[in-house]
Amino acid sequence: MKSDKIKKGVERAGARSLLYATGLSKDDMAKPFIGVVTSRTDLIPGHIHMPRLERFIERGICAGGGVPFFFGVPGICDGIAMGHSGMRYSLASRELIADMIECIMKAHCLDGLVCLTNCDKITPGMLMAAGRLNVPTIVVTAGPMMSGNHKGRRLSLVKDTFEAVGRFKAGDISQDELNTLEMCACPGAGACQGLYTANSMACVTEALGLSVPGCATALAVSAKKDRIAQESGEKIVNLVRRNILPRSIARREAFENAIKIDMALGGSTNTVLHIIAVAKEFGVNIPLELFDEISKATPHITNILPGGEHFMEDLDSAGGIPAIMKRMKNQLSDIMTVSSKTISQIANDAQILDENVIKDYKNAYHKEGGIAVLKGNLAPEGAVIKQTAVSDAMMKFKGKAKVFDSEEAAMMAIMAGKIKKGDCVVIRYEGPKGGPGMREMLSPTAAIVGLGLANDVALITDGRFSGGTQGPCIGHIAPEAQAGGVIAIVQDGDEITIDIPARRLELKVPEDEIKLRLSKWKAPVSKETEGYLARYAKAVSSASKGAVLEA
Repeated sequence: MKSDKIKKGVERAGARSLLYATGLSKDDMAKPFIGVVTSRTDLIPGHIHMPRLERFIERGICAGGGVPFFFGVPGICDGIAMGHSGMRYSLASRELIADMIECIMKAHCLDGLVCLTNCDKITPGMLMAAGRLNVPTIVVTAGPMMSGNHKGRRLSLVKDTFEAVGRFKAGDISQDELNTLEMCACPGAGACQGLYTANSMACVTEALGLSVPGCATALAVSAKKDRIAQESGEKIVNLVRRNILPRSIARREAFENAIKIDMALGGSTNTVLHIIAVAKEFGVNIPLELFDEISKATPHITNILPGGEHFMEDLDSAGGIPAIMKRMKNQLSDIMTVSSKTISQIANDAQILDENVIKDYKNAYHKEGGIAVLKGNLAPEGAVIKQTAVSDAMMKFKGKAKVFDSEEAAMMAIMAGKIKKGDCVVIRYEGPKGGPGMREMLSPTAAIVGLGLANDVALITDGRFSGGTQGPCIGHIAPEAQAGGVIAIVQDGDEITIDIPARRLELKVPEDEIKLRLSKWKAPVSKETEGYLARYAKAVSSASKGAVLEA
């Protein structure tokens, strides 16, 4: 065992003494040492219930014959950080989380790892660490939040708070109604109720084979989640004894499975960034174009918020990811999972309990999957859109550019009523380097929807969008403005065309004029000149490469 480095030999007397000081017995020294990394915090609804899940993981590890050691990593709530400079830290924290787990696991020579996680950048950060360390690992995602309720109507965070801001501004709801929605939309613990990034990444993790069956959709407040936590604790000890490593499970075929399931679900565009980054740590190269290739061949078979009507609790009741695997069995590679069952075994054991929530291919909601990758002179390296959240009327769009050099400037214009039908809002200098940190743009996109402009206005950015975004909102434009991409020289009034079926994003300006503008362009001084974000900006790669650190 790896932990023998700190447990065995005369020269390790000091290390053993320190371990005994933690309360270990001599018998414990012969058992596998299991690290349990937890992101519990009082700041995030998706994490406030983790102490209970920690107890069940601990119970499982002890029952399996291991010794649990808990340690923590930080978590950022994107919903709270949204719309201000704090969002610059969210994506950047993903790399910190991976690095911190590496430090603790390698410094203490632990034999296995359980990752207790839930939200947007925390889950991919933990997955990146699992691939980098390649010690036996199981991921426990802490579960979705229950829907809110008011006067018999189910509520969700994005539709009933962020989008409600636009409805209030448009005069559709009163201040009292807005106050009521704020109180009722989020009833308690768990990740936000739809296929936003947290739940999308939970589904991706289970599809990769790194969570036990049912984990992704089991509600945060359910006894089912408690049992999954305990089962995961028991199974990690077994994986350590059998030396089953993450890289032997999450091979290229597993990543392709995960992308297929993600496309069938219609998950967040952020999964593109994260899957590319996670795969890199597992030694697997996933090009951006693969998402589009798989999406074109994968029908969209669920209709979950924000683009649809169902909640994560509906997907869980319909059979969860195992039921999705059953529906897609013929399209998925039959890999082994941390449960010691293969994908085909999980699919065979599963039941599809609601045909309205999980459609068959003949009755799919859309013929193609959730995400489309667009290219053109505005995005030669690619840009990403959640096409299943776009209305048929907006699959093709031509509009005049309204250009903003920050999210705040765009939000002020939107709330002041300066954005009109036929406009294409351009938000730049919000990419990985330019932000720095590639902020999510849920506030402006939700405001546009709330103002009733979702079928009249497009939005493009070198930043990114929350999983809660709907409508013709194109993010991840690469190269970004800070790196001298064409988006840096777009001017007010320029014509921009979007053709999602043709996968094109074009600035309708003559090539000679584009070259002339670029020759006169100079990169602005970074918004961050000290601290972590300044270092991050110098090392981060393009969004098309997963926005990973290259130095």
